[in-house]
Formats: sequence, structure tokens, C-alpha cells
Amino acid sequence: MLKNCYQTTLTEAGCDEAGRGPLAGPVVGAAVILPDSYSSSTLNDSKQLSEKKREELFPIIKKVAIAWGIGEVWPEEIDEINILNASYLAIHRAIKSMNILPEFILMDGNRFRAFKDVPYKCIIKGDGKYLNIAAASVLAKVHRDTIMKKLHNDFPHYGWNTNKGYPTKSHRLAIIEHGTSVYHRKSFQLLPLKQGELFKKGK
Repeated sequence: MLKNCYQTTLTEAGCDEAGRGPLAGPVVGAAVILPDSYSSSTLNDSKQLSEKKREELFPIIKKVAIAWGIGEVWPEEIDEINILNASYLAIHRAIKSMNILPEFILMDGNRFRAFKDVPYKCIIKGDGKYLNIAAASVLAKVHRDTIMKKLHNDFPHYGWNTNKGYPTKSHRLAIIEHGTSVYHRKSFQLLPLKQGELFKKGK
């Protein structure tokens, strides 16, 4: 079972993002402050959960959390400031949107840009170690997946309802056939240098 939080002296928000690797759509950050007494045998790193389980946990997390926030950074801005800075910005926007600002930030990964003067700690694979980061990972993932499913209605040929904008073979073949959309990240390498690789067997 995951630990609730990293420390209990200060009000702590677990933070995580979703969508750094896709070729299209926003990067989404989330921040969650859980009650000290909260425990869960099912909440885990969003990548370890089924889509159905993530969607079930999404409203539960929002209900039980003391505070939560979600932030988005869209492709035009990603292309301007790069994906790493966009990831930091998405987390900052998530924190700013909370009705209670944290006194301590627990961030998944190995790097972060400080939010104001709030102390923080980075935890590699923290979404599989702490419930508040795991909760943030679920909120970020489900929120972003919902966005990509909605965008799919306007751009069905890219298959965003299933690939969520990630660089699958079918997604890249659709870019070759239909070109890019306003939601593609133009600063990313949308196609492999050797496009013939796409026509080999595989997804």
C-alpha cells in the first residue's frame, strides 16, 4: 500500500503531469492535497491502472481531497517554451487553481521548478510510492484523456480516442496522409527521419 504523503508538518500537495510524450494535445498537470487519514488499497500510479479504474477513481479523488487543481498547457505554448517548461507551467497552474495553497510540494520525477517560495521534494517514480502523487497522476491522466477523446470528434482520422495523441504508427501514418492539425506540437519530431520505418509491420 502506498504512503499517504512525504511529511505531515506542512500541508502537502502531491503533483504529477500527463502528456509530455504525445505529438498532439495539451500537457496536463494536477495537484492534490489528501486528508492525513486517507488510505486506499486501489489507488496507484495511473499507468498501473486500467482506464476503467482511473475513471472510477477520478470523482472519488475529487470528493475526498481537501483540495485539488488541474492545469493545462496547449501546443502553441508548448512550442514556444518547450515541453519541459510547459510541464512545470501545467503544475504551477494546477497549484494556482487550488482553493488551498500547499505549504509543501511533493513532485513526481527528478526535476521541478519552484512554485513561488514553496519548498518541494522530487521523488522518482513517486506516483507508485505516495497516494497524493498517485491521486494527481489519475486526475491529470483522466482529464487529458477526456480532452483527447473530445478532440477526436473533430479530427477522427488521427485516432486520438485510442492513441491519445501519442506517437503510434497509425497516428504518424495519419499525419502523412492528412497533414498536421492545430493541435499538433510543431516543435516535436512528428515523423521519423526515415519514414520508410512506418511501413514495416507493427502498430
